Amino acid sequence: MKFTLSWLKDHLETDATLADIVERLTSIGLEVEAVDDKAGLKPFVIAKVLTAAKHPDADKLQVLTVDTGAGAPVQVVCGAPNARAGLIGAFAAPGTYVPGIDVTLSVGKIRGVESHGMMCSERELELSDEHNGIIDLPADAPVGTSFAAYAHLDDPVIEINLTPNHPEATGVYGIARDLAASGLGKLKTAPVEPVAGKGETPVTVRIEAPELCPGFALRLVRGVKNGPSPKWLQQRLIAIGLRPINALVDVTNYITFDRGRPLHVYDLKKVTGDLVVRRARDGEKVLALNEREYTLTPDMCVIADDKGADSIAGVMGGEHTGSDESTTDVLIESALWDPIATARTGRELGIITDARYRFERGVDPEFMVPGLDLATRMVLDLCDGEPAATEVVGYAGHQPKVVSFPISEVKRLTGIDVPKAESLDILTRLGFGVKGDGDVVDVTVPSWRPDVDGKADLVEEVMRIHGVDEILPQPLSSHGVVNGKILTTLQIRTRAAKRALAVRGMMEAVTWSFIPARHAELFGGGQPSLKLANPIAADMSDMRPSLLPGLVAAAQRNADRGFGDVALFEVSGTYEGDTAETQRRVAAGVRRGTAKLDGSGRHWAGNAQGVGVFDAKADAIAVLEACGAPVDRLQIETGAPSWYHPGRSGVIKLGPKVVLGHFGEFHPGTLEVLDASGPLCGFEVFVDAIPEPKAKPTRTKPKLELSAFQAVKRDFAFVVDKTVEAGTLTRAALAADKKLITGVSVFDVFEGAALGAGKKSIAIEVSIQPVEKTLTDEDFEALAKRVVENVAKQTGGVLRT
Repeated sequence: MKFTLSWLKDHLETDATLADIVERLTSIGLEVEAVDDKAGLKPFVIAKVLTAAKHPDADKLQVLTVDTGAGAPVQVVCGAPNARAGLIGAFAAPGTYVPGIDVTLSVGKIRGVESHGMMCSERELELSDEHNGIIDLPADAPVGTSFAAYAHLDDPVIEINLTPNHPEATGVYGIARDLAASGLGKLKTAPVEPVAGKGETPVTVRIEAPELCPGFALRLVRGVKNGPSPKWLQQRLIAIGLRPINALVDVTNYITFDRGRPLHVYDLKKVTGDLVVRRARDGEKVLALNEREYTLTPDMCVIADDKGADSIAGVMGGEHTGSDESTTDVLIESALWDPIATARTGRELGIITDARYRFERGVDPEFMVPGLDLATRMVLDLCDGEPAATEVVGYAGHQPKVVSFPISEVKRLTGIDVPKAESLDILTRLGFGVKGDGDVVDVTVPSWRPDVDGKADLVEEVMRIHGVDEILPQPLSSHGVVNGKILTTLQIRTRAAKRALAVRGMMEAVTWSFIPARHAELFGGGQPSLKLANPIAADMSDMRPSLLPGLVAAAQRNADRGFGDVALFEVSGTYEGDTAETQRRVAAGVRRGTAKLDGSGRHWAGNAQGVGVFDAKADAIAVLEACGAPVDRLQIETGAPSWYHPGRSGVIKLGPKVVLGHFGEFHPGTLEVLDASGPLCGFEVFVDAIPEPKAKPTRTKPKLELSAFQAVKRDFAFVVDKTVEAGTLTRAALAADKKLITGVSVFDVFEGAALGAGKKSIAIEVSIQPVEKTLTDEDFEALAKRVVENVAKQTGGVLRT
């Protein structure tokens, strides 16, 4: 939002300096982004051409003698066709930067004749597009004085960055109201006088989509003389970056910025029949004022006549009914448009206009008719004409919101004790109505503040005017206990899992949360509830049920670029449904090529082997151990999901029902769908499935108890069915005596005809640690007997002889 200082002072009576105004605007929430103090125009002075002679070597150039008011005349070479003796214009001396041509002048020779500066055109000073001649000022223009001051071009321009919750500040008048409420001057509150009309407006309006158009006001002005707008109006529009077009259009643009009230004008003779406000027909086209054709949908609102759509409601007018220099009878429109529909239309069509900027934030409904009267008055003043009566359709009046406001909320939400009288006075100055004398008052919200809905909004209004800088920094209160737990268990485990995998040489990756539908279906997803309504790309249509597709794709992209040995991990969310309960926290990783824990690639002592199932298993166990899972009680079983190789994968369980993760090499069919190749293994650990550890009575570490007796190892070999898993056997041996047996490991597996059909031999090493005494041969025999009996009971195995 841009405006000039003099424009602001049209509505604000103040002696404040530009610096004071800029500081106050920012302090009340209207952050100033830029200030152009027009210093760039200060070097240009008013000068008079004393003589003009033909250039000796160029037919289209003249050699001028120019009086700049600073002493002796200077010589200037000029090519303007209107250059002549006696002309008074704008002069730029050597060293001056000319913005219109992006050049800093110096003394130079043009066709052999020295030129000490230049006489400037309007385009060279960025005042307009006029470049047919140099600026020609009246004869009484004071030579030697500042051209910017004489032409009123030294008016500073202020640009503020508006947040969506300040629709009232989309007009200069609203900004002045806020500054006056903050104590920086007095608001000039002259009401808009109604303009009496003669006769009826011949064009009627019918609203077929009242949900998109709550009100529509229209008025005809006959016999206007359209043409260029006055210089003061053009200068204000140019200062804020708008191009003057003609008086009728310039009036609508001026009121848009002056009062935050967008308007539109139609040439009556170009309108066929009456106007209808309706939804656009599917595929309907309209040629807009920017000379681009847009294809519309039924979600969009248009204003149409008998020939079709004339304009895109709330966004942009149409080309074929717009006003031009030949317009004599003009229809002025002032309407209300639904903010959501306007924003959606502008976004879908890719149109950003000053009208859309205001309508999508919400304009003042009570200013619909006064805004039309204001525009009518300006048209009459600038273009003459005779107004007809105003036609208002659909507007049912504004029902103001009333908010119950406990004064104590200011202290509770901000920490500052603002006196009750001051709080209510601030709201009153901002235009709010206050009723009541107690600690809770009823506040009526003005029509120009649709953003205010509740008591917190009123607190914000009080604080921004009282002064947010009055809120003093406060130290955070200390925790009630020393070293109290701050992070949640899931946060702690997430960090622990990342650290454990990084230590194992894996690199963290961040992949997309959405994947192609084929990949989602392959990994157990693809249900309709996980389809994206507005995907960023056609092949990114489903929320991911697993982290593995993204990691495999990332590993393959590295391989395609020559980095085939990569190990990647990610700890993030996966989605099994569209509710919070069906989102899981998962730690997953993949290894490719020879990216094993002990290094990768070629070596003189022998090439590294490709990654496999046991690399993935080791990664998964490392994550579980870092997250506090009881790794000594984990069970490894077959039956991993279908995207793993059925013979080279496993499921990690804690008990018969709690699944903590999967690991293994990927199925060839999976790699084919993912368009990946090479040795690839991976794992997934469900971090949120790991049970919470039991609360300990104290955080003090238990006493270290070491046995003074020598540890002993005994070997056993059992013949079991081929279907028996080694893990089942080791758990059976470990359970034989949990006090003495500290570990069981498998060191040999053998299959042969001598064992019998369907049999295999599993040899285990049992670690025994005496605690109370040195064990005798009888003690060892008894322990061995319990081991053999327990294995036989749980696996059916017999001791191999």
